[in-house]
Amino acid sequence: MIYPIFLPKREIDFSVDLLLDTQTIYIPPYRMSPTELKEFKKQLKDLLDKGFIRPSISPWGSQLLFVRKKDGSLQMCIDYRQLNKVTIKNKYPFPRIDDLFDQLQGASYFSKIDLRSGYHQLRVKENDILKTSFRTRYGHFEYLVMSFGLTNAPATFLNLINKVVRQYLDMFVIVFIDDILIYSRSEDEHIDHLRTVFQILNDQQLFAKFSKCEFWLRSVAFFGHIISSKSIEVDPKKMDVVRSCPRPISHSKII
Repeated sequence: MIYPIFLPKREIDFSVDLLLDTQTIYIPPYRMSPTELKEFKKQLKDLLDKGFIRPSISPWGSQLLFVRKKDGSLQMCIDYRQLNKVTIKNKYPFPRIDDLFDQLQGASYFSKIDLRSGYHQLRVKENDILKTSFRTRYGHFEYLVMSFGLTNAPATFLNLINKVVRQYLDMFVIVFIDDILIYSRSEDEHIDHLRTVFQILNDQQLFAKFSKCEFWLRSVAFFGHIISSKSIEVDPKKMDVVRSCPRPISHSKII
């Protein structure tokens, strides 16, 4: 099996375990607009060049879709809803928000690390690769790395990162899926904490997206809240979303 050359063998691989008697799922590709086709060619080449996907002869096949991002650009995604329905769910526990906030009491310095395309840093088990396949006008492809949209992807990635930084969890590190929050009481502590986390990520060959990382913050947006040494408050941007919701005009709009 040839995986992306940069991708090391990790303690955890992503698996797609199915319910008993599951039948092969195949959904024909939908018709793309000229704009989508142009964007698809570009993103397809990028995924192939990186070794994240390869041509497939799998009998499985989910549908490829495009979603429009906030900046107006198109993002390719795979509609795995039918596959997710027959996938045995990973019950790995997600952290409670109130427990995480308790750990931040007294912290004055914060840094937030966003792992670059985090899911693509984890291999798919060889026997499960065929289940990740998707069909398009330009061929049939399958993922060698964990793809967005798969039901157990968040839990699997959280499990991996928790294992990697376990000895520092609730000391100066908080993890939520592909976000790592480092918190410290003093500048000197924060320097040491950052060095420790950077060394772990380097040793584990886990890559961060620098443009989305934030360092040496005195307050940080996390879990829909603004956190500082003085308080933990609801992010005003989240409140604006609630306030801007149209007033319901029927019972069905409320339920």
